[in-house]
Amino acid sequence: MIYSVKYYNYFSENHIERITLNFSKFIKLASFSSLLILTCTSSINLEVTARPQSQELKPEELYQIVQTMVYSYYLDPSFNNQDLSIWSVDKRYKDKLKTYDDSKKAIQTMLASLGDRYTRFLDKEEFKEELQAIDAKLPGIGIQIGLDKSQRIIVIAPIQGTPAFKAGLMPKDEILEVDGTPTKGLSIEEVANKIRGNPGSEVKILVQRGNEKKDFSITRAEIKMEAIPEGQALKINEKACYIHFSSFIGKDSSDEFASKLKQLGTCQGLILDLRNNPGGLLDNAISIANIFMDDKLDIVSTVDRDGYVITKTTGDKRLLEYKGKLVVLVNEGSASASEILSGALKDQNRAVLVGEKTFGKGLVQLVKGIPDERGSAGGLNITMAKYLTPKGTDIHKIGIEPNYKVKLTEENYKNKQGPWFSDFDNIIDPKLDLKKTTDLQLKKAIEVLNKELLITSTPETNTTVSSTKTEIISPPPITEDLDKEKTKSEIIDNSKSVIKEETEIKKEESLPAKENAK
Repeated sequence: MIYSVKYYNYFSENHIERITLNFSKFIKLASFSSLLILTCTSSINLEVTARPQSQELKPEELYQIVQTMVYSYYLDPSFNNQDLSIWSVDKRYKDKLKTYDDSKKAIQTMLASLGDRYTRFLDKEEFKEELQAIDAKLPGIGIQIGLDKSQRIIVIAPIQGTPAFKAGLMPKDEILEVDGTPTKGLSIEEVANKIRGNPGSEVKILVQRGNEKKDFSITRAEIKMEAIPEGQALKINEKACYIHFSSFIGKDSSDEFASKLKQLGTCQGLILDLRNNPGGLLDNAISIANIFMDDKLDIVSTVDRDGYVITKTTGDKRLLEYKGKLVVLVNEGSASASEILSGALKDQNRAVLVGEKTFGKGLVQLVKGIPDERGSAGGLNITMAKYLTPKGTDIHKIGIEPNYKVKLTEENYKNKQGPWFSDFDNIIDPKLDLKKTTDLQLKKAIEVLNKELLITSTPETNTTVSSTKTEIISPPPITEDLDKEKTKSEIIDNSKSVIKEETEIKKEESLPAKENAK
């Protein structure tokens, strides 16, 4: 069991403990819900739930359960410098909670007093979507949306191959209207709900892109999450390989990664592209780290409000073992599970990072379901810990700096010098030659890998980065002789516990935030 030792007695087979590393700006994916999730088997044991589960919860009982969860798990023991008892039913809502909506509004008001946008109540439909995301098949159009500092709803990234991607929605598009309804003043959840809908139905979205407004009519579909879309695991040359890993969401994503890497054959060097990867299942991040790292090395640690630390380390049960040179591409869209993996590889001197600083989501959230006779009364997404990289670094709201910084400008994107996979024509080209790419960050990654492999660079692979700033930040050597003396609490057994990151990603402060996908 991962990250759940302290809470073992609080879960049952019918509940999900989801540890969500959401983005610092509260992200929601338009098709799936959160960034990092873990399933476990144990039992819910709260006094207020000591009633037969065959009976439907009363509104007051639902409210009391949520308040008890906050008392039990919330990261800030001062509850935002207030006495949480002032929010008790007797003091605040005596005989006032008559319906489910009444309790929902009361819960939202109580949680708002914590001043934490990532701690929030999931109604029945939202929690249902959380469960659907485990199978990586979600209804919607396939975008990640978030709330920026100006409280605007913006597109974080379209998911490749989805209706949103094909329609041309782009990162940083501001969503002004959904089916004619202005988004100003609406929450992430409200906008997400308007974008979602039955597969085959149409949604109209008005966005602001720079100085112009654009209308989109997009047909909703069942979004199947693929970690590595077709044609995105390639040979760069006879010695070097490339894999674009777009999401950790699907429960089989790590298996898919191992399979693709094996199919590539001999790879003395590998570029792992995590750009615009919002995260996903924690199990996937752990399993992939295990492919690259030696035994008994720290991957990530969590710290709760009592200072209780749980560290996850590598073990000897691997899907695959890769000992070649490794370069990891990251940018501001790399969050949560992406940051766990890239942070571990960097801290353990196993990889060199190229690109831009990552998003910076370092909070851990627990998502618990609340059962009633109809299956679920909803759930609670609650901040219960923070996570640290192997060197003990708290990256929340800070991010991870690459060893080689290649900052892109708006002009670079206009000239198709940004991530190559953002151009749909590249996605569908099975004969793509990455040595001739105009992607400036990838060019730099190829250059760095070539040097590591002592390959004589050609003009194509060693093109000087222009129209952008390249900054070298004390890159560590890539070595296979890792520190084997650092051991911590647990050794991963690569069990198939399902961890998921909020893809409506869900995930935080989820822009990767508890993320929300539509």
